[in-house]
Amino acid sequence: MAEKNGSFVVGFSRRPFFCLFTMTSILFVLSWFFVLRSTGRTDFIDHSLLPNSKFFSTFDDSNPKKQSQNVEPSIGNRAILGNNEGVEAHQETETPRAKDVLECHSYDKVVLKVFMYNLDPQFHFGLLDWKPQGDSVWPDIRNKIPSYPGGLNLQHSIEYWLTLDLLASEFPKPPNARSAIRVHNSSDADIIFVPFFSSLSYNRYSKTKPHEKKSNNNNRLLQEKLVKHLTAQEEWKRSGGKDHLVIAHHPNSMLDARMQLWPVMFILSDFGRYPPNVANVEKDVIAPYKHVIRSYHNDSSDFDSRPTLLYFQGAIYRKDGGFVRQELFYLLKDEKDVHFAFGSVQKDGIRKATQGMRSSKFCLNIAGDTPSSNRLFDAIASHCVPLIISDEIELPYEDILDYSQFCIFVRTRDALKEKYLINLIRGIGKDEWTQMWNKLKEVENLYEFQYPSKEGDACPNDMASCGP
Repeated sequence: MAEKNGSFVVGFSRRPFFCLFTMTSILFVLSWFFVLRSTGRTDFIDHSLLPNSKFFSTFDDSNPKKQSQNVEPSIGNRAILGNNEGVEAHQETETPRAKDVLECHSYDKVVLKVFMYNLDPQFHFGLLDWKPQGDSVWPDIRNKIPSYPGGLNLQHSIEYWLTLDLLASEFPKPPNARSAIRVHNSSDADIIFVPFFSSLSYNRYSKTKPHEKKSNNNNRLLQEKLVKHLTAQEEWKRSGGKDHLVIAHHPNSMLDARMQLWPVMFILSDFGRYPPNVANVEKDVIAPYKHVIRSYHNDSSDFDSRPTLLYFQGAIYRKDGGFVRQELFYLLKDEKDVHFAFGSVQKDGIRKATQGMRSSKFCLNIAGDTPSSNRLFDAIASHCVPLIISDEIELPYEDILDYSQFCIFVRTRDALKEKYLINLIRGIGKDEWTQMWNKLKEVENLYEFQYPSKEGDACPNDMASCGP
C-alpha cells in the first residue's frame, strides 16, 4: 500500500488546501489533494449511514476507542440500519484538520498549482481525431473545442473536462476564476497531472469491431509508451510518482499500466477491479460518472405526479456482485407500479430511460460487474431518489456529503428477502420522499461536468460558494 504521507506533501499548506476543498463545494482538482489527508478527523460525517464503506472500515480499524450506541435512523438510512442494533458511532479527538473546516471561511482565494505534462496528442486530444497545428500539442480551445463522443462514452469523460479547465486557466480572462491554475515549472506545482485520456483509449482501442477477429493492441501500446515516458521524467524520479495524478475512471482502463504506476494518485469510479496495494482510499479519489440522461431543469413534478414507484432499466444478467440484479428481477417484476426491465442505449434507450426516471419516485442502483454504476448519477440528474443496493460501493465526496439525506441504502442480503424491498419503499410517505427530492435538487450540480465549468459543479469556476 502506498505511504499515507509521501515526500510530495512537504511544503504544502494543510489548512488552505482543505479549506479550499470545502469552499468550492468539492472542487475536483482540490479533492485530489484532500484525499492525501484523509486520515484526519471525519467525525462530523456519520459514516454509519453508508453501507460497508471501505473508508469507514479503514478509519474504524485505526481507532481502538470505538463507542457503540443506538442511532435513530434518519431519512435515507432506515434500510441499512435495520433494527438499529449494532450501529456504531465513531469518535476521535480534535485535530487541526477539523478546525480547518470550521475556519475555512477566513480564506478568500487559494489556488492549486498544477503542472501538466505536454504529452504527445496521441495520449489525449489525438484520440478525438484532433490534429496539432504547428508546434503546439494542445488545441486552441478559444476557437474550437474537439468534441467528445456521446452515448455511454460520456460517463467516463472526466479527464476531458479537467484538461479543458486547466488549459483555460491560462487565458487572460479565463472562464473560471482560477481555483486551479496550470504552471509550467514543476517545482512551483502542488500536483503533477498526467493528461492521458485512458477511458477513451480503452473504449476506442480495446473493443473488437464487427470485421475484426480480435481487438487491436493500441490501448496497450499507449500505456507502455506512457509508463516509459513518465518514469524517465525528472518529476517522476523526484517523487517516485507519488505527486502524480492519473485518471483511470473506466474500470478497465489502465489495466496494463496500473501495476507499474501504482504510487500515483488515481481518480477512479470505484475500487472494484483494483487490489488494495494499487488503489485505496488512503491516496485515491472516487469521482462521479458524467450522467448520460439530461439534467431535469424546471422540475415541477411531485410525489403524486410520479406514477412509477420503483424504476430499473438496464442489463439484468451481470457477473460477480451483479448477480443480485437477476434475483431482484424475479422478486419485483410482477409488483404493481414497479418497472424492472432490460434496456440499453440502443433503440432510443436513453430517451426512454429519461422518461422513466423522471416519472418515478425511486430508482434502483444495483451493483453490476463492479460496485458502481452510472445509473446512480442518472437518477440524481432525474431527481429520482436513488435506492442503492451495492455493499462495496464507494461514493464521490462521501467524506463531506451525507448521502442518507437523498438516498436509500439496502444491504444485498436484506434486498433479497421476499417483500422486504417493496414493503420498505411503500412505507416511505410523501413528506419523507419530498425532503429527499428537494435535497437531490440541492446537490445535483456537484455531479455536473461541462465547459466552461460553472459555480458549484464538479469543476466549479470560482469561490463564490465559500462558507463555514
